[in-house]
Amino acid sequence: MTQPAGDALEKQWSLESIGADGNRVDFVITRLPCRVGRSKENDLVIANLGLSRLHAILVRDITGQLRLIDENSTNGTFVNRHRIEGYCLLKENDIIHFASAEFKLHRSAVEQKTVLSFDQMHTMVMPSNMELSEHFQPNEAEFDELIMGTGLSGAAQPIVDAQTRQIVGYELLGRANHPRLPNNPIELFCMAEAMDREVDLSLAFRDFGVSKIAPHIKGNTLFINAHPKETFSEVFLASLERLRKASPGMSIVVEIHESAVTDIEKLRVFANRLAQLDIRFAYDDFGAGQARLLELADVPAHFVKFDMSLIRGLHNASPRKRQLVRDLVQMVLAAGSVPLAEGVEDEEEAQICVEMGFRLIQGYLTGRPAPVDSL
Repeated sequence: MTQPAGDALEKQWSLESIGADGNRVDFVITRLPCRVGRSKENDLVIANLGLSRLHAILVRDITGQLRLIDENSTNGTFVNRHRIEGYCLLKENDIIHFASAEFKLHRSAVEQKTVLSFDQMHTMVMPSNMELSEHFQPNEAEFDELIMGTGLSGAAQPIVDAQTRQIVGYELLGRANHPRLPNNPIELFCMAEAMDREVDLSLAFRDFGVSKIAPHIKGNTLFINAHPKETFSEVFLASLERLRKASPGMSIVVEIHESAVTDIEKLRVFANRLAQLDIRFAYDDFGAGQARLLELADVPAHFVKFDMSLIRGLHNASPRKRQLVRDLVQMVLAAGSVPLAEGVEDEEEAQICVEMGFRLIQGYLTGRPAPVDSL
């Protein structure tokens, strides 16, 4: 018995990914060419700041195979973990990365009339029990808007010479003014953590600061932040390479959070890569958790930023605490690093910091974070 043409089974290409809950999700390619990127005009939209607006295109090759074309994307397209140059012919079960977004290519028989177009597709993740899942967060769509630029903002706080009070640099800080999201960056990072999107938010803040704030404070050293999750990643280093290429004369310091400094060998490699880019680095929030003295000695940073918890009220602290901070400052100086006191709010704190040997200070006393529209 002949099957009606409308019910014919056809071989259909699909891109398999892993959802936030660990379940597999298929995106069926219903038409070619198929455009992939973060812009909403694409056929497959991936809301990830690591992707270019138009990242890549899938077309049918004259041989009948799929041809994957990289559209000069910033962070690259990879097939089986090898970055492609120009284009590549695909075969079933190839692993494809659009920047960090991972897919596996499949071809399977599907009933044509059941295939939905990209803009009709919906995926529902059903829990295995009756407990309410937490795969989706409130305001997730607004968060996507933020990392794409809507409501994204920033500020710059001066870093000054402890004795002369002359400005020597600025720390670039992320801010937001989206009407449906918190303005506090700590709350935003808590939201991002629930979605495993801290790196996206960090990258968005950093890109905004470099593109929108840096031009207003030319000639000063820029201190830029890195989230602990991205510190040693190739994607982060690639972003620094692009920054150096775009601004060859800019004085840049990357702040490494104290919690990320746990592997001396990784740190040593990272420091060497930064040196090749003529980028300096700082240990941030020193003393907030464990004071990484071994790392400080083996891979000395150019700057060590003492956490404000050590600085606040230091002039009224016990002799034991003051001696501890004084000893730490001397150790930092002995390692060849520049000690910087964060969170300095009054003259008494500033004076004792100078007496203890701090070279730089940062805080409300010498300058509050200035929003981008006031620079």
